[in-house]
Amino acid sequence: MQLLLELLSEEIPARMQARAGADLATLVSEGLAKQGLSFGRPQILVTPRRLTLIIDDLPAATPDISEERRGPRVGAPEAALEGFLKGAGLAIDQCEQRDTGKGVFYFAVIAKAGRPIAEVVREVVEQVLATFPWPKSMRWGTGSVRWVRPLQSILCILDGKVVPVRFGALEAGDQTSGHRFLAPATFAVADAADYKRKLAGAHVILDADERKGAILAAARAAAAKEGLSLREDEGLLNEVAGLVEWPVVLTGGFDEAFMEVPDEALITSMRAHQKYFSLLRADGSLANRFLVVANLPDGKDGAIIAGNQRVLRARLSDAKFFWDSDRKQRLESRIAKLEERLFYAGLGSVKDKALRIAELSALIARKTGADPLRAQRAGLLAKADLSSEMVGEFPELQGIMGRYYALADGEGDDIAEAIGAHYAPQGPNDLCPTGSLAVAVALADKIDSLVGFFAIGEKPTGSKDPFALRRAALGVIRLILENKLRLSLKELFVAAHGFYGAALSQADAVALDLMGFFADRLKTHLREEGVRHDLIAAVFAAEGEDDLVRLLAKVKALENFLASDDGANLLIAYRRAANIVRIESKKDGTDYGVAPLPEAAGQPEELELDRFLRATRETRAQVGEDYAAAMTAMAALRRPVDGFFDKVTVNSDDAGERKRRLSLLANVCAVMNDVADFSAIEG
Repeated sequence: MQLLLELLSEEIPARMQARAGADLATLVSEGLAKQGLSFGRPQILVTPRRLTLIIDDLPAATPDISEERRGPRVGAPEAALEGFLKGAGLAIDQCEQRDTGKGVFYFAVIAKAGRPIAEVVREVVEQVLATFPWPKSMRWGTGSVRWVRPLQSILCILDGKVVPVRFGALEAGDQTSGHRFLAPATFAVADAADYKRKLAGAHVILDADERKGAILAAARAAAAKEGLSLREDEGLLNEVAGLVEWPVVLTGGFDEAFMEVPDEALITSMRAHQKYFSLLRADGSLANRFLVVANLPDGKDGAIIAGNQRVLRARLSDAKFFWDSDRKQRLESRIAKLEERLFYAGLGSVKDKALRIAELSALIARKTGADPLRAQRAGLLAKADLSSEMVGEFPELQGIMGRYYALADGEGDDIAEAIGAHYAPQGPNDLCPTGSLAVAVALADKIDSLVGFFAIGEKPTGSKDPFALRRAALGVIRLILENKLRLSLKELFVAAHGFYGAALSQADAVALDLMGFFADRLKTHLREEGVRHDLIAAVFAAEGEDDLVRLLAKVKALENFLASDDGANLLIAYRRAANIVRIESKKDGTDYGVAPLPEAAGQPEELELDRFLRATRETRAQVGEDYAAAMTAMAALRRPVDGFFDKVTVNSDDAGERKRRLSLLANVCAVMNDVADFSAIEG
């Protein structure tokens, strides 16, 4: 059997449509499954006015149920027996007596026949409608029921017959209607296939993906007809597909006088306010043409296009006014206004943040070879456009407009670039800044936020990260690795903490907390490259490694080392040595882990291990950051370590021998831990 359910209403906000469709499918499916029903995969179809659910392969009734209940012992008090019989709905002669081995008890076997599927569907759908989880809902008329917008009709058909679902004053039927303007008349449908066919003829494209495909194809064709290309925008495409049932792409234009406004401002104005697609010239610059997705064709008089051009002219006039007005004031003069904006309680104003970014940018520039004074200047101006009228109207243009205003003020291309790129990268697909000033300011902005929020205890918890600190940390990691910057994270954290003054908690504690946070983020960042998380943890733990470029080189060398037979076997030997030293240290209270390498003495195997340990340390000091060479030197330890364990008794009866041998094993661990904490490696 097939269930067809359509809920026809006034326009559902585009942002709520996909979630509403998923919720409808989930809630109805769960309700049916609780009744013991099995069925086919639900199909959801969503338009701006309707939520449609189709479920195939439903049975005619719920399964028959046989339930067995054990009652009181035979001979139990009358009151206990009466209570059992009342609960079971049976008489005493309908019960069985069974010997359970612990006595004779009454048993009731209750058989329940399956219920007709229509009865179950009605109950489930009415319950779903009454409790539907809209983010926002409303009442209308004199009714008490709530829906996202006034609900106009319910269509509910099961195997060709109407299920009389009721919701408020509405009762379900077999009627629906097509496009609001092109086919408003109601008509009856028999099943899902009939429903889809008739709605397609009534100017309704039911499937959201089909509408998106139609819009995209028509938009590309309209752009090509103008000799232009479409500025593709998946987010906008998803939104406009949720605004129309029968999309028609129309082309309009605007006055060339508006083209002196930066492209980003024009695009944002068209996109945010009017949901228009922008068109581009061959060189990638913005053309003074746009595409609007209407819900019906334009008439011969072009009224729809003319109306949209008239509305857009007013919007772009505002944008041009903001652009002209903002340039009358230098970007630097806007910094004082930032004092009126709170960055966050306990972390000062946005002006305070700008001053901190300036100082931290200069410090980073000195470490990376950039010009500290220009980095300081760029950092100081980075947030100034927040006080501009353009950014006040379009917050998404912050940084972008600062770049334009800096260029207009003659600040220089490098400073303007740093201002425009200091929020980047904001996601995995975002380009990473490469200019020296841009990198310094982008790092300073993110590190300042991370240190500040961690210092006041506002850390990400579970799935909650209201200040996007995980994204900021991943941005720092990308900036450092993609630009191969040799920086100490801990030093930067401590320095950033110092620029806040004495109001925050201790710098070392914050830096340590952040190092653990960055270790987790680095594992996430490198997971796609197939890098093992335990190797990252092992290198991070070794001597507090906080140079990400050096850390990554160590991780890759360690990965190659452990993939070899020598590496795998030496890891086993390390664990054996570490366990022996740990157990014996605990037994006699001696910390062999910090014992110096003993003088050469004892059995030949001890002497050989001693020689290889000294040679390995010497080689390690010579090769510096050539970690492949360091691992090769460490691999040479395998043979003497194996020989030591084969021939030498660590727990000698001679106290001096025992101490010397435990110290040798402690130094095996210490030499290996110089590259990574091998105790953190799994497998």
